[in-house]
Amino acid sequence: MILMKTQVTATQRALNLWAIVLIVWALYRSYFKTDLPVWFDEFVAKPVVFVLPIYWYITYLEKKSFFSEIWLLRKNFSNNVFIGLGVGAVFIFSGALGNYILTKSIFPANNLATEAIMMVILTALATGITEEILSRGFVLKKLYQESKNIYSSIFLSSVLFFFLHVPILFTSHMFGASLLRVMLADVVLSVTVSIFYLDRKSIVIPILIHALYNISLMLYM
Repeated sequence: MILMKTQVTATQRALNLWAIVLIVWALYRSYFKTDLPVWFDEFVAKPVVFVLPIYWYITYLEKKSFFSEIWLLRKNFSNNVFIGLGVGAVFIFSGALGNYILTKSIFPANNLATEAIMMVILTALATGITEEILSRGFVLKKLYQESKNIYSSIFLSSVLFFFLHVPILFTSHMFGASLLRVMLADVVLSVTVSIFYLDRKSIVIPILIHALYNISLMLYM
């Protein structure tokens, strides 16, 4: 019997790489998270685990420009910044509104110093950059390039985005209703930023929306 070789598509190779990233990330969260601070996750671990493999894949395997391929170097940069900030502000407003309903105050329950607030902003931005490069700039784009179907691409990439957060959610200190709210919000976030990414062909908008969403979580959750 002659075995015929099946050609591996670019999308299949990309998903294989994503699976490796997920496995490495899950192992890291399981074995090292309790011993390391949050800033190490966002400024060291995620850039190494999430971004470095993608950079290698695009630059050395596909021999393309990394920043152009993830749709960072696009026209209308300032317009995309305003859109990202505007949509992301909705998450901040929702967090403040929810906090007001519960505590009658729009300010976070824990009084944060200026240095702490700056750290929250920088950490949220770092998270948005690394996760969006992997989930939108790489996974979603590969899915859309092959299928040309915006709906299936967004659905599948959002499912993968959710699984990427499973190691984070189940090694966090959230339980019950809080955990379910964050899980649902992650899916809503993924669908939202995916639509903007494919429509505007810019990763700037997803990064800013994601960052402001994270700021809302850190301040009000």
